[in-house]
Formats: sequence, C-alpha cells, structure tokens
Amino acid sequence: METKDLGFNSKLVHSGDFDDVFGSVVTPIYQTSTFFFDNCQNGADLFAGKYKGYIYSRIGNPTIDALENKLADLENGYRGIALASGMAAVTTVYTALLAKGDHMVSTDAVYGPSRGVMNAVFSKYGVESTYIDTTNLENIKNAIRPNTKMLYLETPANPTMDIVDIKAACEIAHKHGILVVVDNTFCSPYLQKPLNLGADIVLHSLTKFINGHADIVGGAIIAKEKNVYDNLRKTMTMMGGNMDPHQAYMVIRGVKTMALRMDRAQENSMKIAEFLENHPKVEWVKYPGLKSHPQHELAKTQMSGFGAMICFGLKGGFDSSVKFMDNVKLAMLAVSLGGVETLIQHPASMTHAGMTKEQRLEAGITDDLIRYSIGIEDIADLIHDLEQAFEKV
Repeated sequence: METKDLGFNSKLVHSGDFDDVFGSVVTPIYQTSTFFFDNCQNGADLFAGKYKGYIYSRIGNPTIDALENKLADLENGYRGIALASGMAAVTTVYTALLAKGDHMVSTDAVYGPSRGVMNAVFSKYGVESTYIDTTNLENIKNAIRPNTKMLYLETPANPTMDIVDIKAACEIAHKHGILVVVDNTFCSPYLQKPLNLGADIVLHSLTKFINGHADIVGGAIIAKEKNVYDNLRKTMTMMGGNMDPHQAYMVIRGVKTMALRMDRAQENSMKIAEFLENHPKVEWVKYPGLKSHPQHELAKTQMSGFGAMICFGLKGGFDSSVKFMDNVKLAMLAVSLGGVETLIQHPASMTHAGMTKEQRLEAGITDDLIRYSIGIEDIADLIHDLEQAFEKV
C-alpha cells in the first residue's frame, strides 16, 4: 500500500508494511543471519549465485527494512538506516562523512557521548571539532572554516533544551557546501521534521520516544538524498553497526503508539512546567512551551509540539537538586528518556560527566541542572511526587 499521502498516525501503523507468504498482519521477525541462494547460475553476472533479495542480515533483512522504510516515511527522507544503538548512528555519520583534516561545528550542549567520541576517538585520526552555542546564528558563521564539512545540530539540546533555528542554520551551512546533521531524538518526527527545514541527515536514538518503552537500545539515520544515503549505508555495513531483526520488530511495535504517547506526555509536561515555574523552591525552568523559554517563538514555528523534556534548577543549587532527586518516588533516577515512565537525572554527574566542568558550564550544563523526562502517568500523581520531594529540600 502506498503510504506517502497518509496522515501521521496512519503512517505510524502502516508505513513499511510488506506482504509475506502467509499474509501476516504484524511485520514478521526474520530472525536469521543468512539467506540461501537458489543456485550458482546467475546468467552473465560474475556473482556465483541467484538470491531472493537478501544475502546476510548485516547487509539487509526484511524486518529491518520494514523499520527503515517506516522511519524514512515519517521523516520525509529518501531512505533510513537502523542501527544497534544511537551511538552507532552517531559514529557511522562521523565515519562516513568526515576524514583526516576535516572540521565539524556542533552544538555545545550536545549529548555527552556524541561529543566524547569525537574528542576521544575521531580526533586521533585528524578530525577537528568546535562546539558553540548554535542558538546564535552568528556563532555558526564565525565557527566555519575552509575545512568545515559538517554542521551537527541537536535541537532541542540535551540537556539544556536550547533550540536552534534549523532552517536558518542550514542556509548558512549550505552556502559553504557543508552538510547539516540534526539529532532529532528529543522531538521525534512527530514534533519536528528537520529534512523539511533543509537538513541533509536526521539522526535518532530509537531507544527514546520512537520506541518509547525502555526495552530496547537502537539508533537510526535518515538521509534526504540517495548519494548521502549510499555512503552512510556502505559505512554501516562495513563497520557492522546493524540492528538485530528482533530489535527492529520491537521498535516497529513501539512506534505505532508514538503519537498517542507523546500527546499524553506533552499534556503532562505543560502542566508540570507551569507548576515548577510557580514553585517557590525552583530557581529556573526551561521548557519550550513556556513563554519564558528564550526560543519559545521559534519552537512554535519549527515544532508541532513542545515535547516531554524539561530541565530546571532549585534555589540552593547543587545540594538542593541532589536532595530533591533523592526523594522523588514515582520518577525513577535513571539515564535515558522518552519512555512511558517518568525519569529524572543529573546530567553533570551522569550523561555529561565525561565533559570537564569548564566545558559543561560553557554549554549551560550547570551543577544544579535537573533533567526530567515526563511519562504518561496520571498528572495528579506526578505533581504529588514533586510536592513531597520539595518538602524534603
């Protein structure tokens, strides 16, 4: 069935579907490493064997293909690549598109390991990188060098919730022949479509909102153009960062309810953001849905919703924040985000601990910053959980 013109929820359910021999309603799991050839007669080709479309699951698999096609449909891209983790997606992008002597400009508050692997690994092979506040377009212009090959944006940024003007940033980069990569994990394709705004590549941690149930780890890359996709695909198959068929099946199942989950989580998030903004023990709150957010108007134009991520700090700084996080009960103290359950964590000592304190402060990741991923629980229970924790501070 052609799904290009379907609504988003219909795409969530039906994109990527294919007919199998038994007419399965649910995408079957082709849990096989290899596929047999019919014979060794393949006409004039120099390939010894006639195959049915698949050879080896690292190269391609029907279940994984179904997910990749669904993700490309949701992001309005040429084709998708499903990988074993979000970091497999990041490192595949870096490996495919950056070489010795190349330079990358990136959001300073980007996900810690995305920055960490560049500094710890790719720098050894001669790749240079600069991290800036990409909310200021002048910073992007000033950071570009003759050898800049990639602008890597994360918006909203993890964990500061800073928002970058994707369209304007792409216009700047493309004038210099620079590819633009956008980590769209915090929004998902439900709330933001970077390819429509000019980006060349979209990247996701499927672990988060797309799968949404905290039961798999996965990543994805979606390219706008075939030539970029072919380069990324070739790199992924050579490096071996492919997703497993069962893993793909789990994401296909999880993504079908993404819009429903995110609608509920966003509804909770707006109420919690307003609660926090008015609480006497809270020093500051950053949520794109609040008018106090520095890029609130931009968020309204390039996002179709404000998401389910909040960051905030308490009066009393680090000590108060730690005391608060130690006393929430419904919200679980854990890394990751985007699931049906509410999670809370401290980026400076957890997800972004690999950065120096100076780097964190420059990126706005202060010691008092609490990252709060809001789930689909009853709002009264979530508010009560926060209230009882505030009483301990």
